[in-house]
Amino acid sequence: MRLNSLSILNYKNIQEADLVFSPKINCFIGNNGMGKTNILDAIYFLSFCKSHSNSIDSQNIMHEAEFCLLQGKYSLGDNTEDIYCGMKHRQKKQFKRNKKEYERLSDHIGLLPLVLVSPDDSVLISEGSDERRKFIDGVISQYSKTYLTNLLQYNNALKQRNAILKSEVTVDHSVLDLWEDQMATFGKYIYEQRRMFIDEFVPIFQNFYTYISDGNEQISLSYQSQHEDRDIKERMVLTRARDFALGYSTQGIHKDELEMNLSGYPIKRVGSQGQNKTYLISLKLAQFDFLKRTHNLSPLLLLDDIFDKLDSKRVKKIVELVSGETFGQIFITDTNREHLDLILQQLNQQANIFNVENGQIR
Repeated sequence: MRLNSLSILNYKNIQEADLVFSPKINCFIGNNGMGKTNILDAIYFLSFCKSHSNSIDSQNIMHEAEFCLLQGKYSLGDNTEDIYCGMKHRQKKQFKRNKKEYERLSDHIGLLPLVLVSPDDSVLISEGSDERRKFIDGVISQYSKTYLTNLLQYNNALKQRNAILKSEVTVDHSVLDLWEDQMATFGKYIYEQRRMFIDEFVPIFQNFYTYISDGNEQISLSYQSQHEDRDIKERMVLTRARDFALGYSTQGIHKDELEMNLSGYPIKRVGSQGQNKTYLISLKLAQFDFLKRTHNLSPLLLLDDIFDKLDSKRVKKIVELVSGETFGQIFITDTNREHLDLILQQLNQQANIFNVENGQIR
């Protein structure tokens, strides 16, 4: 897959840009806060119908502007795709594929597979289990619409059950039964898909980490779920009194965990900055490899300031990986032109280089 061109109007700090890309490597150079990451975010938006950094659509519109537009022209095998997004304040965003508007935005997810590696990935290690579940769900949803549908239905049932748990009116337990039945049914499917995904994903992830670290560190990634050892529907009934007291549901796949360990201990506790970054980059490269297999085409790879806090040896290993035949079109941001030139010399491939200053791109 290839993004041939991108048009931006009033997106974040970018007033206007029309960019034509190299089929292989595209680099954005500039100081922090100039708009490099916003370009990657615009590309991300066209794949996922949302910003990676800001969940409120209207806040992505440039200050004092009434609207913003994003348009990308893609090559998918022998086909071309024209993807358009328009946003206005206090209006629903409009998404079009080849000038035809989507009825549901979820229908677009998976058409343009993409992997973003960014400093924000640190939350996968530092924050709670919901961030790690979002990572699993994000990968699977890019290749399985059935999974995404089940996940949306599960989340709706969970929302309804939690609303009842917080309600001060007399509760009709038959209504609770209804939502619990849905949570159990959708949850079972989600658990099974997550389990199959992790079983296939972990060896790919370990191979990347071993390559980048020269095999000097032992890491593991394991999936834990309440569905492994209990009847969830039965447990939801048994814990109703406790859940009413707490005001939320304590049983279900929304409590699943992805355990990340280094040398048998949580990497959150024992990992250095370089080890944590290697772990996260290996996760994302494994995500790329997995999506490429499931889609039978190369996703876009977005590398946002990823070489900071890594020693030169690990940077060299990562560059060797992404310059191989496995990877297709790549978008890189960096603040240091000399540093980037050294990387490009190792890649030994033609690249388009864009300078970014105060939202202006040349």
